[in-house]
Amino acid sequence: MPQNVLSFEALLRSAEHSAVHLELRDSYGVDEEADEFSEFKQGHRLDPDDRASWWRPWLDLIQEITARGVVVRRARIVSEPVTDYIRYEHHHTFTNVVAGERVRWLPRRRAADLALPGTDFWLIDEKLVRFNHFSGDGAVTEPEQTDDPQVAKLCASAFEAVWERGIPHEEYEIH
Repeated sequence: MPQNVLSFEALLRSAEHSAVHLELRDSYGVDEEADEFSEFKQGHRLDPDDRASWWRPWLDLIQEITARGVVVRRARIVSEPVTDYIRYEHHHTFTNVVAGERVRWLPRRRAADLALPGTDFWLIDEKLVRFNHFSGDGAVTEPEQTDDPQVAKLCASAFEAVWERGIPHEEYEIH
């Protein structure tokens, strides 16, 4: 049964041991990324040596929780050839890694035989699931949250299957 949904900040701060995130879309239409994505398509790239130009509150939060010993992992299932949005995400992922996330990429063709939930999710400490829902054009819609043990087990199993097959960020090349 769905519960009241915690904010991302509260959700991640509630983690004691682990926070995993599975992303299934090839494109997102998140308003707060629109300007950066547009700049990326026009050729702008982040300078890894100019941390002040790319460090964001989100990265502070990740750094804070990983410093407490929480393992944060993100897995992305992507179609190949990748979309411009995935190119953008791939380029920016070094910031997540610097903040303490572990990230892997799985080409969609290698995920065809995996049983996966129908939408992106965060799983906290293998017991609290936040499903992120999106409209057809990738805009964020109402998320759902549950602590149903069977749902958490499904999400944990799906994430681990993707993680096992996934390619570490540092090794995944986009052509």
